[in-house]
Amino acid sequence: MAKRIDGKAIAAQIKEELKEQVQQLAKDNITVTLAVIQVGQDPASCVYVRNKQRTCEELGIHSLSYELEETTSEEKLLSLIQELNAREDVDGILVQLPLPGHINEKDVLNAIDPAKDVDGFHPYNVGALSCGEEGFVPGTPAGIIELLKRSDIRIDGKECVVIGRSNIVGKPIAQLLLAENGTVTIAHSHTVNLKEVTKRADILVVAIGKRQMIDAEYVKPGAAVIDVGIHRDEANHLCGDVDYESVFPVASAITPVPGGVGPMTIAMLMKNCIESRRRRL
Repeated sequence: MAKRIDGKAIAAQIKEELKEQVQQLAKDNITVTLAVIQVGQDPASCVYVRNKQRTCEELGIHSLSYELEETTSEEKLLSLIQELNAREDVDGILVQLPLPGHINEKDVLNAIDPAKDVDGFHPYNVGALSCGEEGFVPGTPAGIIELLKRSDIRIDGKECVVIGRSNIVGKPIAQLLLAENGTVTIAHSHTVNLKEVTKRADILVVAIGKRQMIDAEYVKPGAAVIDVGIHRDEANHLCGDVDYESVFPVASAITPVPGGVGPMTIAMLMKNCIESRRRRL
């Protein structure tokens, strides 16, 4: 029977720590500022942006919000990013994805100053992670490591399997697990005998993007299972890439959806923002 890893509770604990850090900086009249840019009114993006703004308010981080029209040109967006790069009072710049089709996402993300790239998507920060240098790590992978550590799940020496190879989750979480001395395998859509590969895992991170695909047959008894997916089931309830009911009796620990990895992502984003201010002082 698995232990349910409560991401909501762990994120709340981290946010309390961050709130204290912001208050300490405020004593020296130092304000932490995050600029969030949204192009268009994608419903999911609107929810994410509101959550980020609410968390900023909760922690005492100053939030700048730029809501641009769907038809905004790439040139205008890049001009805004350059303006925010140059502002001394801005610590973090976040461009909410996805962007409208006429805007080149890669060019936009690359335009953000790596020192203010609190999402950790700039090639500089990706390279820093790969080399073990100082940089910013994307919120979801960083949050997964915190979930494991704060749940007393040992990574050192463990067999770790990551299903998924995206730049946002799969690749960076593999790098972070490797940095913690895990033995890491990355599986994906071309992996042969996937069940054989995943059943070796002491820690299984699932970021495959397919609703409830991973059931008990994929999981080694006693494994810790981290579910990164988010979908709607037939009853319109939130669910993940893992069939929770099937895997729960087999695993030693498992993250639910919702309430697992999700709350950690914004908490770690805020941590990056505070860290950006610290580095720039």
